[in-house]
Amino acid sequence: MLEAFSLTGKVAVVTGGAQGLGRAMAFSLAGAGAKIVIADINEEKARATAEELRQAGFAAEAYQVDVAQRSGVDSLVSHVVERYGRLDVVVNSAGLNRRYPMAEITEADYDTIMDVNLKGTFNVCQAAGRAMLNLGIRGSLINISSMSSLIINRRRPVGVYCAAKAGVNGLTRAFAAEWAPHGIRVNAIAPGYFLTPLNEPWMQTEQGRDALEQTPMGRFADPKEIGPTAVYLASDASSFMTGHVLVLDGGYTIW
Repeated sequence: MLEAFSLTGKVAVVTGGAQGLGRAMAFSLAGAGAKIVIADINEEKARATAEELRQAGFAAEAYQVDVAQRSGVDSLVSHVVERYGRLDVVVNSAGLNRRYPMAEITEADYDTIMDVNLKGTFNVCQAAGRAMLNLGIRGSLINISSMSSLIINRRRPVGVYCAAKAGVNGLTRAFAAEWAPHGIRVNAIAPGYFLTPLNEPWMQTEQGRDALEQTPMGRFADPKEIGPTAVYLASDASSFMTGHVLVLDGGYTIW
């Protein structure tokens, strides 16, 4: 049964893979047998993570890319196909947030949130999906959404982020519907609060403590806890799943 989770011989690109949830998923995918391309806007951190993977005995490389810029995304996909001859798995983990009330957020911050989280997801899905279609590969695209795509977080000024991630869910279903006949699956993971380097300072604030109190499991998640979910969606273990948004939030959206 465990063979269904194997990614041996597969090539996986993880955008935003240099740190946080992307890094955790990259390590899990590598552990399942995939060759990893860490694609991140921060080249230095991407190279460091790729080196950590190699030191652990895995095949990995780094590639600098801004997912909001289509030319860079196209170059990334072309590089992977030329080097490996295939592209099997893509995890769209590149993302960011700006915390401003709806009445105060600037046009520039709105555009940044949408460009990276929503347009970036579209750019990578379309470019990678086209490559899979051309190669005849039955691949898996995994978009990192958020539990905030399903709700508006209480007492947190992140409304535009919620809207962007809701758009990610819509893109996930749209790509999944069109590409299902070709064997390309498109799903999303909607994480709750994870103890990533970017989140930890905020989690020590009053808002962070408030968020913890609203989580039924009574704790924040370790980034390692998202890795097996990515392996499941990337592998044949989820071969009949597409267009699904899998919530991983410690029960936050129950209430």
